[in-house]
Order: sequence, then C-alpha cells, then structure tokens
Amino acid sequence: MTLPIASVQLYTLAKQFTEDPNGSLDKLAAIGLKHVEAFDFVGRPTQIRAALDASGLSSPTGHAPLLSDELWTPDGSIPTPAPEVVFEAAATLGMKTVIDPMVPADRWLTEEGVADIADRLNAAAEVAATFGLSVGYHNHAQEFIASFDGQTAYERFIATTDPRVQIELDLFWALTGGQDGPDLVSKLGSRLVAVHVKDGIAPAENPFAPGAAAFGSETLDQRRPGEGNVPLVESLAAGEGAIQYAVIEYDNAPGDVFADIQASYDFLVKGGYAA
Repeated sequence: MTLPIASVQLYTLAKQFTEDPNGSLDKLAAIGLKHVEAFDFVGRPTQIRAALDASGLSSPTGHAPLLSDELWTPDGSIPTPAPEVVFEAAATLGMKTVIDPMVPADRWLTEEGVADIADRLNAAAEVAATFGLSVGYHNHAQEFIASFDGQTAYERFIATTDPRVQIELDLFWALTGGQDGPDLVSKLGSRLVAVHVKDGIAPAENPFAPGAAAFGSETLDQRRPGEGNVPLVESLAAGEGAIQYAVIEYDNAPGDVFADIQASYDFLVKGGYAA
C-alpha cells in the first residue's frame, strides 16, 4: 500500500519563515522533508517559489481562504483576495490543491450557514478547475458544535459538497470537537486527501463553542507525536491507501520548532506511517 507523503504546514514556523524564508526551508530540507504546505502565499508566490526551488522543496497543498472575506486565526485576521488571485498564485507555486483553513464558528451553527459554505466551495471548485487545481477544506473544532437531524454540521457539509472537494482532517481539532478520529477518517474515505498530524492534550471544552472564553494558539497544550491523547496511529491506519499527505503542524510548538518538526518527521517516517 502506498504511504502518504510527509509534509509540514508552514504556519508551524510562521515567524521563522517570515524572518528567513531560505534559511528556514533549508532546515526543513535537512530534516528530510521534501514537501511543505504553504500558508499566506498569495501576496508573494514568486518569492516563495524561488525559496522552495532553492531548497529542493515543493508545495503540493497550501492554505488560503476561499470562503470568507477575511480569514480569522487565533493570532489575528488576514484579508482575503478573490479566488482567481488565489488560484493564480497557487499555480505559480506548482500547487495541486488549495485548502480553505478556517470558516468562523457562527457560520457553522445553522443549516443555512452550512449550506452557504458548501455552495461557495462547490463554486470555488469550478473556478479552480480552470487553473488545473482542486480545492479542499481544513477543519478546526467549530464544525462539530451544531447538529441537524442527527448529522453534525461537518457531516452535513461533507454530504452537500461536490465529491471533487477534497478534505484535510486536522486530527487534534477533530478530537477537540469530540470526534472519534479513526472513525471519521474511515467515513471520509477517498475524499480525505490529507491529515494534519498533531498531538497534544485536547482542551476540556470546545474553545469555539458559543460563550467560550477567548483563546490564542499560545494557550494550546500541543505535544510531540505519542505524547498527547490524539489517536494518530489509529487514524493513519484507518486512512491507509486514501491519505496522500501526512502534514506536520503545531499551532503551539512545545519547544524548539525545528526539533519538534524533526520529532514529528521521525514519528511518521521511522514509524512507517509516511514516506
């Protein structure tokens, strides 16, 4: 069975990459990585492509907002460009799949909101196809708060999006949302193009739920693989043959970020879970 390809989400090292793109990518290459998942690439695709080429890396997947006028993250908001601008930048990087990384919690709380998200991503898939690209969605925990007729908002979203829309499952955030990771991986089947391999101690309460206290990445108890309560091994096994990319990510790296990435890479490659 073909193993997924190891990659790393550049959000993990956002500070280091911003300060020294070439140097930080060289460090990733020295770890053994051959692929990354680009983040915040739309405004500088030529620069990032040059840095990737110089380090011998590629970015087959990347994160960019497709469904919101402004991308919210725990550490600040980012204005969003038109989808055509996103896809042109992605094509410049040699990307295959553009993944929307975050839709605010309030839009997942009603059936109308979920239908709108699905409709927008279906439309984005049509536009992406004209650039030779596909689109996908990456979850946090807000997608699992509401349920409609026995379906979580996330399940409704999966059921109403075009099968061409690919899914990237963040295993830490799925657990935070109360989900059984291996079971969800199995249900997603061939739609699941990638997983975010991320361990830690999931928050006791869903931080995206209405009335939850404000939080930032620095509040998250994330740990190296095998040191938290995320069922990484079981989830990867459940997606055997379907998952194309095993993407390392820390929202809050527990120590030196490059040492933490090395630990995740060793877990995946030496453990036989990724190539």
